[in-house]
Amino acid sequence: MKNRIRELRTEHGWTQAALADRLDVSRQTVNALETGRYDPSLPLAFRLARLLGAPLESIFEPDEEPETAHAR
Repeated sequence: MKNRIRELRTEHGWTQAALADRLDVSRQTVNALETGRYDPSLPLAFRLARLLGAPLESIFEPDEEPETAHAR
């Protein structure tokens, strides 16, 4: 999943460690989130959105569009 966490974090002037402290996670978790190696749980995603002051949809973008169900 693509995300704008690094961009928004730097706009706030926070280091990875500072964001990690605010989220109560490790700096390594923040790094993994920013590089796309780890997708956050829903509660963590909501905490990120609140802290960064942005809607979830503007922070996270799926790699691919989900398939739509076809009517039968």
